[in-house]
Amino acid sequence: PLPFPPRCAHPEAGIPAFPGSQLPCFHGSSTIRHLKERFHMNLTEEQLQLLVEQMVDGSMRSITTKLYDGFQYLTNGIM
Repeated sequence: PLPFPPRCAHPEAGIPAFPGSQLPCFHGSSTIRHLKERFHMNLTEEQLQLLVEQMVDGSMRSITTKLYDGFQYLTNGIM
């Protein structure tokens, strides 16, 4: 199982934590929709598990991930 079951039924519940925020990501009618899309609420647990595995696999083979990891190691000692 995924490490965060059950998925949040209302991911938008965290948005009020930033009242009066000037950040554009907290304004507009599409904010809640985009947030829900990022949680992939339409997928079953099995579909979500496969998606997460594909995302991790793609990230592990990505040159940009390797470059960013190298940058973090050189600047912050993070490996």
